[in-house]
Amino acid sequence: MSLSLIGIILVQVYWFNTSFKNNDEQFKYHVTQVIDNVADKLEKQEEYSFYDKINHIKDSTGKIPEKEDLLEILFVQRNTKTNKTIIYKNSITSEKYDYNGPLFNKKFNSDGFKSFSSTRLTEVYNNKKTIDNSTLNKSLIPDEKYLKEGNLDVLNKAQLQISYKDYASTLSIDERISKEKLRSLLKKELVEHGVNTKFEFGIFSNKNLTKIKSDDFHFDKDATYSIPILADNEGNEKYELSVTFPNKKKFLLSELVSITILSIVFTLIILIAYTSALNQLIRQRQISEIKTDFINNMTHEFKTPIATINLALDAIKNPKIIEDKEKVFRYLQMIRDENKRMHAQVENVLRISKLEKKELDIEKGSSNVEEVIYDAIDHVNLILQDRGGEINKHFEAARTSVLINEVHFTNVIVNILENAIKYSPETPKIDIYTENIKDMILIKVKDQGLGMSKVAQKRVFEKFYREHTGDLHNVKGHGLGLAYVKRIVEDHNGQVFVESEKGKGSTFIIKLPLIN
Repeated sequence: MSLSLIGIILVQVYWFNTSFKNNDEQFKYHVTQVIDNVADKLEKQEEYSFYDKINHIKDSTGKIPEKEDLLEILFVQRNTKTNKTIIYKNSITSEKYDYNGPLFNKKFNSDGFKSFSSTRLTEVYNNKKTIDNSTLNKSLIPDEKYLKEGNLDVLNKAQLQISYKDYASTLSIDERISKEKLRSLLKKELVEHGVNTKFEFGIFSNKNLTKIKSDDFHFDKDATYSIPILADNEGNEKYELSVTFPNKKKFLLSELVSITILSIVFTLIILIAYTSALNQLIRQRQISEIKTDFINNMTHEFKTPIATINLALDAIKNPKIIEDKEKVFRYLQMIRDENKRMHAQVENVLRISKLEKKELDIEKGSSNVEEVIYDAIDHVNLILQDRGGEINKHFEAARTSVLINEVHFTNVIVNILENAIKYSPETPKIDIYTENIKDMILIKVKDQGLGMSKVAQKRVFEKFYREHTGDLHNVKGHGLGLAYVKRIVEDHNGQVFVESEKGKGSTFIIKLPLIN
């Protein structure tokens, strides 16, 4: 499921990047068309303006143009079978309009402008046996005659275009193009091509920016598009039109925003559903682990009272003790106390097994922590006596009131004392200290047992972790006791840690907050 979600997100990212690149290519295509059209219109408008001036000059001179024959083409075709002869004549003439005064503010000199015309005559002679050069000049009457006269627009246009470009090259760029006209053309073309975003423009001459530019124009490599304009007769392109789009990325993203939002919404829905399912799975696993851990811990706790009861029963079987009623009653009371303790734990197991919470719901009350320690010592006293050990108490804390659950915290101290007894190969000698540090109480349980390595100190509070004891095989357990200790202490807003050295014993330290 995680791989599917990651795959969906990666596909969305790939799709977005691809769409953005496609939009960028389309944007580039449209903008290139726009500036190409603008460049073409600028040149045509300038050319038409030049033509208007030329026509105005022709009309205003009032002179008869000087005619000149430029070329005459004669073509004769004769069909020998039918004696049909076709004669085609084409005469090209020019009309020169002289203008001796200055033209266009003295920036362009010309010896006149010519207009070209053509006279085309086709004559058809039927059944004429001999038509040659000697008879062509004679006044022969053709059977068919076709006469066409008119201007040669191609030549006129070519001459005017050459003249226009020669003339335009003498002008500066600000005499040829106005900023307002260029802005208007660009805006119109961009709107027609669907590019509705802010633009700036500038015209460069030999890589230098000219006066024809918008106020905020700045060249940006990624957002500027350029094209050569106003080429001369030799094809030299002196000027270059550049258009930049400051908000290009924002514009491209705006075209994707609607479908992108939908994509993000659906992805978020999938992500929320996935997160919810994952949280439920983790929560169920945590609940299962809490229940399992608690049951394992309680099972571990039952071992001490069961061992105490077994020792008490073994003692009562002794003929010397069974006759001593005081000792018998003492051992019976011990059995009863341990039985009550196990009963309380069974009740806790039954109650907690019904809860569907992440944490154990432990009820706490104000207690004297030293009294709880005394109670824990009583629980292990019989085991300690069986090993011939002793516990020395060094209670120096002036304030001992804490908020705890007596049953669970008693079990904490019992677990630590039980470990101190188990991991003491010789006669167990245990010291218990209490002291106040600011608003905290410290409980130290020190033994003179095997001690532990640095690695073991880091992992001793992990579930099921037990350090190897070498040749000592009489230490039994499942590695749950200290994990339970850490859990309960932390549930009481406390801390527990260990100081130890291999072969020199261990000191377990519990820090709990005091009640004000």
